[in-house]
Amino acid sequence: MSRKYFGTDGIRGRVGSPPMTPEFALKLGWAAGTVFGKMPGARVLIGKDTRRSGYLFESALEAGFAAAGVEADLLGPLPTAGVAHLTRALRAQAGVVISASHNPHEDNGVKFFGPDGKKLSDDLEREIETLLESEMRCVKSDRLGRARRIDDAQGRYIEFCKSSFPANGTLSGLKIVVDCANGAAYKTAPAVFAELGARVIAIGTDPDGLNINENCGSTHLETLRMAVVAQRGDLGVALDGDADRCLMVTAEGRVLDGDDILHVIARQRQQSGTLSGPVVGTVMSNLGVEQAFARLKIPFLRAQVGDRHVMELLNAKGGTIGGEPSGHVICLDCAPAGDGTITALQVLAAMALDKKSLTQMAAGLHKIPQVLVNVRVDRDAKGLLAADPLRNVQRVAEKKLASRGRLLLRASGTEPLVRVMVEADDATLAQSTAEEVAAAVRQAAGGG
Repeated sequence: MSRKYFGTDGIRGRVGSPPMTPEFALKLGWAAGTVFGKMPGARVLIGKDTRRSGYLFESALEAGFAAAGVEADLLGPLPTAGVAHLTRALRAQAGVVISASHNPHEDNGVKFFGPDGKKLSDDLEREIETLLESEMRCVKSDRLGRARRIDDAQGRYIEFCKSSFPANGTLSGLKIVVDCANGAAYKTAPAVFAELGARVIAIGTDPDGLNINENCGSTHLETLRMAVVAQRGDLGVALDGDADRCLMVTAEGRVLDGDDILHVIARQRQQSGTLSGPVVGTVMSNLGVEQAFARLKIPFLRAQVGDRHVMELLNAKGGTIGGEPSGHVICLDCAPAGDGTITALQVLAAMALDKKSLTQMAAGLHKIPQVLVNVRVDRDAKGLLAADPLRNVQRVAEKKLASRGRLLLRASGTEPLVRVMVEADDATLAQSTAEEVAAAVRQAAGGG
């Protein structure tokens, strides 16, 4: 059975349109509650980001869980990784996050974690989907689930993040600019860095329910770059709406993506003797990363795009460090899921151990030119890519690149986009090839 609702990162869509409707959220809560509630006294944790629609879906999910006889603990605004951590720490049967991550406020989504704080298996997601196709039934009134709020969820998560930093370490003397994307980490991230001793300048910390990810955060880095330079900060940290992504900015305003961050963390782990297993990237990881790890004699593997695929390969191969260029970095020796704040702390810990600036830490990784073009489409992106016209375009482009580079065409798992990625040893060749392929995608999609 193929999955109808679950994508690469839970269920996501435009608010008010299927599947992100109140009716669907109600039934989703019931279906998930039926799966998770097979044990007596089952309870789930529900967290969310700062979207206005989060209130709507929180209430609907809560009602669905109650109908299935499952208790619901409401965490309020909390990073995705915070929900994953508390699910495990509080011995809940599941954790639920209401968020569309880096998407604008018009979108929202729901993703689940199991009792181990990790994303659900395909089998569990299929079991939930099977129930979504059946009639919803309510348990007897004396078995209905109840709801309560956990008031200290943010404080618990802040302490968890701090525990990933060396016990005798400090951020004293560092000026850090933190862009919280007006999202879930708007209170927690500045507190973590400040309590570890840094001087913190926080931006993107005024959510109004509609401005999440709007010209801020990890998808819009210009504001952070300007703030770091203007404030003479030592570095900048950019999170996304649910704070599972982290990108960084050097004192000079240079952006470090997930590839750079992965390289810094893995190299430090190797030097300290704490790196185990291979490092896992994705098919989108820059070839320069693979070459850098080869020089360091660190095994490097590529997974399909999506942090769940990175996690699966890490678990299968016994690795602990992996990530994506977008800023999803996983440090399994620190947290059960990707965590933007903890990722930044691992880079800061490496800086402290090596007594180097972020600029110096980023040296040694030489990327080859990579161009990424996102093409918005109004039809099935996967079907579009499988059709002969685009397959022919892909063959021509690959022949043009030959041994000088590579082309990757894929459908986004979270947005109606086709992503065109081209790497080549020459920047002009990479740019022209990417533009040609993107134009062909637009034409095939009917956009002219």
